[in-house]
Amino acid sequence: MRMQQHEFGSPLEATLYPLLLIVVMWLVFWADHLFPDIPFYHWGVIPKDTSTLKGILLMPLLHAKSDIGHILNNSVPTGILLAALIYYYRAIAGRVFIISWLLTGIGLFIFADNTSSYHIGMSGVVYALAAFLFTSGIIRKYRPLQAIALFVAFVYGSMIWGIFPTEAHVSWEGHLSGMVVGILLAIIYRKRGPQAPKFIYELEKELGIEPPDLEGQWKEKVRLHEFHQEELERRQNGHVIIYHYVPNKGNPTESKSEDDNDQQ
Repeated sequence: MRMQQHEFGSPLEATLYPLLLIVVMWLVFWADHLFPDIPFYHWGVIPKDTSTLKGILLMPLLHAKSDIGHILNNSVPTGILLAALIYYYRAIAGRVFIISWLLTGIGLFIFADNTSSYHIGMSGVVYALAAFLFTSGIIRKYRPLQAIALFVAFVYGSMIWGIFPTEAHVSWEGHLSGMVVGILLAIIYRKRGPQAPKFIYELEKELGIEPPDLEGQWKEKVRLHEFHQEELERRQNGHVIIYHYVPNKGNPTESKSEDDNDQQ
């Protein structure tokens, strides 16, 4: 018998919060077109340039003004992966998302070599969410989470190529930073949030409760039953034989027996 030890999140929350984030992303994208004189991309991150540290907070909300495909490609996985995180990892979803947002930008700022270009976009956070969901689902060995891990691998497995410098205008450093952050968070929080339900005997073992020796108890009952049966048969026969062993002076190993019942 298994004991349930978790509770998934609310479908409403899993729908509402990702939708709000996507709406904010598109409002910023729209504002970038409404105010052409304001260089929104200046709020991104330039690696190792301390004047752009604010970009660690703002970078994920910014997307290329001239390429609508940039925000389109980030909106769908952001909604799906964040919804999965909120629903399946309700207890830790908030901290995982916030830490992914911050550490992805910090990792990009510290380790990226391209110090002449601004880095913008939600893709680094998307990589962190995908890596977390995949890694966490594998190491937790819980079927619903394993199913999500397989879904991420099947639908977004091709993202792995994004961590390599294949295209000049793609921030592969941000992708790599996000993936590393997601994997680390999955390992760090592996014992937090949903866990596979345990059998009762597993819980008893953790609590130091020794399970009853049912097999030993059954064997003892069988032995006692057989003993009583033999005793009953002897009494029904009307003879009880008692043996007295008397050492023989000539040979101490020999003995003689006496049937007390016959003497009676």
